[in-house]
Amino acid sequence: MSEVQESKSFLRKHWEGYKEFWGERFSFLDNYSRFLYPEKPLPHWDSSVVEEFIASDPIHGPTLKTAREATKFGVVGAVVGAVSTAGYAWKWSRSPHGAALSFAFGAAVGGTFGLEIANHWYQLYRLDTMASQVKFYEWLQKRA
Repeated sequence: MSEVQESKSFLRKHWEGYKEFWGERFSFLDNYSRFLYPEKPLPHWDSSVVEEFIASDPIHGPTLKTAREATKFGVVGAVVGAVSTAGYAWKWSRSPHGAALSFAFGAAVGGTFGLEIANHWYQLYRLDTMASQVKFYEWLQKRA
């Protein structure tokens, strides 16, 4: 064996094997590296830039607009879930930490239900929302 491998610690050898093992199984995540680690950072954008993209792209623009409208359902669901569960927890236990945990759990569950309602309301299952978001990302990079 080479001196380099012999000089590695027991933990270092196992950690490298662990990383290699899981790296092979999650190699599909490399497809997202251009979004997670871009060559240059995206410029600042706001809703007016999104509206400009929606107006300029007749295929992916309406899909992105629908997906943005669907987020309102998720926000409303999260607020309703958080306030109602925290309210019940406070009413019946008068426990601040229980109310705080109920608030967080209610926000997560309510937001999930809100997004499910939006999925059916806007029939998002028929649309490819990820493709429209990727096109917006690419458009934003080209624009910069």
